Amino acid sequence: MNANSKIALVTGATRGIGLQTVRQLAEAGVHTLLAGRSRERAVEAALALQAEGLPVEAIALDVVDEAGIAAAAEQVTARHGRLDILVNNAGILLDDVAVPVSEQTLATWRATFETNLFGLIAVTQAFLPLLRLAPAGRIVNVSSMLGSLALHLDPASPIYDMKLPAYDVSKTAVNAWTVHLAHELRETPIRVNTVHPGYVKTDMNAGEGELDIADGARTSVALALAGDDAPNGSFRYFDEVLPW
Repeated sequence: MNANSKIALVTGATRGIGLQTVRQLAEAGVHTLLAGRSRERAVEAALALQAEGLPVEAIALDVVDEAGIAAAAEQVTARHGRLDILVNNAGILLDDVAVPVSEQTLATWRATFETNLFGLIAVTQAFLPLLRLAPAGRIVNVSSMLGSLALHLDPASPIYDMKLPAYDVSKTAVNAWTVHLAHELRETPIRVNTVHPGYVKTDMNAGEGELDIADGARTSVALALAGDDAPNGSFRYFDEVLPW
C-alpha cells in the first residue's frame, strides 16, 4: 500500500498531540483529514499546514454529535470513497485532582465517558464501512498508561499513586473496546490498536509533561503507517507493549 495514496482522519486534531499526528502523517505523504469540533479552528489549522505544502484537509467533527459524525462520514465517502487510517485522538480530562476518588461527581464521569469512550465508539462505527473499503485499514485509539489496571495495582509503577478515576477508567474501557474490535476484525486486513502517547507537555496537563508534543504523536503515527506485520489488539508505547 503506497503511503501517497492513503487517506487518514484524526479526531481532536486542532491542537496538541492530534495536530502533531496530522502533521507527521501528512509529512509521510498521507492525505490527512484534520478533524475538530470547531470548523473554523480546523480550517485555520489545516491552512497553516497547507502553507507548508502538506496534504491536509479540514473537516468538522464533534465526537459527541451523532448527526455531525454521520455528516462527516458522508463527506469523506463523497470526496474520497474510503478511509485507510482512523486515529481516535479526541479526549478530555475533567477530574478534580483535589477531590478523592470516591467523590468525583457523576457529571464528571458521564461527560468523560461521553467523549473518551462513547464518542470514540460512535466515530469508529461511522467510519468502519469506509475502512473496510481500504486495502489495509488501520485504527489507532489513543488511550493512556493510566488505563492500565496492572500498573495501577503495582506499587512499583510510575502511576501507582496517580488516580484520576473518570479519566483512567474511560481509558481502561477504550482498551477493552480495542481488544473486542480487534477480535471481530482479526480475519480482515484491518488492524486495531491502542496507544499510550507518553507523559506529554500538553494543555491537558498544563504543560507539565516529560515529552515534547511531537514525540507524543509518534506511537500513533507508527501504528497508523504499520505494514502487513502490524500488530492487532495491542497496547503500545513506542516499541514497548504495555500491560492491560
